[in-house]
Amino acid sequence: MATSLSLTLLPLQSSAATISPPTTIPAPTPSETAEAKTLTLRLNEINMMDKTNLKAADKKDLRKEVRSINHKLREISGGVYLSVSAIILILILLVIFL
Repeated sequence: MATSLSLTLLPLQSSAATISPPTTIPAPTPSETAEAKTLTLRLNEINMMDKTNLKAADKKDLRKEVRSINHKLREISGGVYLSVSAIILILILLVIFL
């Protein structure tokens, strides 16, 4: 098993030595960054609040707001996120098929 893993990782190490020209990443639009900043500021305000004096309904509303803000921030940032379980599943499938 160790030999097969070392043989599969060897080509990755050799290809890492090649130099490729840098690519340009499109800059985010100013409206997206401004929106992200305002959402982050609102999250900070909610985190700094004294929630001990709030009623249960108010706390529930704040939780919903935080969830929606986090969802919007994920949409703005884009990208692909892999969970730990997905990475483990991918590694297991690689070991089985290779």
